[in-house]
Amino acid sequence: MQTKFRWRIVAALLAVVLATSACGSDSSSDDNASGGTSSGTSETDSGSDTDTEVTLAASGGDLLNEIIARDTLNCGVSGSAVAFSELQPDGSMQGFDADFCRVVAAAIFGDATKVNFVSLTAAERFTAVQTGDIDVLMRNTTWTQSRDTDVGMDFGPTTYYDGQQLLARAGDGFNGQSQIADIDGAVVCTNAGTTTEKNIADAAAEAGVAITLNTYEDFDMVTNNFIAEACDIITTDGSALVGRKAKQQPADQEWVIFPATPISKEPLGPTYGQNDSAFADVVNWAVYATVIADEKGVTAANASEMKLMGDTETIRLLGGEGELQTAMGLSADAFYQVITQVGNYDEIYTRNLGPVGLSRVGSSNASWNNGGLIYAPPAR
Repeated sequence: MQTKFRWRIVAALLAVVLATSACGSDSSSDDNASGGTSSGTSETDSGSDTDTEVTLAASGGDLLNEIIARDTLNCGVSGSAVAFSELQPDGSMQGFDADFCRVVAAAIFGDATKVNFVSLTAAERFTAVQTGDIDVLMRNTTWTQSRDTDVGMDFGPTTYYDGQQLLARAGDGFNGQSQIADIDGAVVCTNAGTTTEKNIADAAAEAGVAITLNTYEDFDMVTNNFIAEACDIITTDGSALVGRKAKQQPADQEWVIFPATPISKEPLGPTYGQNDSAFADVVNWAVYATVIADEKGVTAANASEMKLMGDTETIRLLGGEGELQTAMGLSADAFYQVITQVGNYDEIYTRNLGPVGLSRVGSSNASWNNGGLIYAPPAR
């Protein structure tokens, strides 16, 4: 009996020790949670893997506050994507994706110019998010299952619904009705480390044709090799091919894009690190604000009037009675600043993509009430 009693005492003491140790662990976790950046830095210094670093940094929920304190949004773009993000001779960044960087900056700071554009290759883009070199990626990036899970990204609203196509010279016997079955023996070029590389390999195998697939670091290199006739065909998102054809087709050639029905689905939109809902909410609703404004007929020119005279949802969205922006850590007029400084979705689309021939009419990028897929949840 005494032996059993002694063991009970020992067990009780062990339980106390374990409980004390657990409390110490909880306290340490709370300290880390209060400082997302410092906890992420600690994990990096100790040699933790990249995915762990991203998860811990994001779980602190401090990215929005860090951006506000920094007074600049670090936004990753391509820098060479025609009509989406192109570095201009004067050093400015122009295009559809670049403007959505400005949308987020306008929402956070009330100033669309507070963006540091970071040009990234396809191979660099996710690492830049993981290491914190950028806050958000606006770089014609496709939302896929593996990127949403294995790579450790989170995705915002789709800003452009795209699909992969091919571009070739009409002089080589191709036309708009050509199919994958027609590319047997061709040298096909695309970007390394992209969904397009995998898609064309899969499509060729399924069609039973043999191709030589060459990949390059960026699409400038891809296009230059096509112009030099080192490639018979280039392939990427259809929108990018339209832009390249409009900008770089030689006067003595005709470039054709095929097949008419894309070989893949490529939903493109903002991408950021996992598990930081405060920052994700800001990015998502800044984008949604441009879509709702388009639906409501709110433009950069009439936003001031619509803030007073619009329907209940419009007034709320623009910072009037019932606004929800302050609960997100933003100014009440955050989305008013987005629309007045950058524009609604259609203004952004038409300004950047219209000149290269990308029309919304009849496409997936039309508004939902015009037969398209562009749609936003209600602001209420």
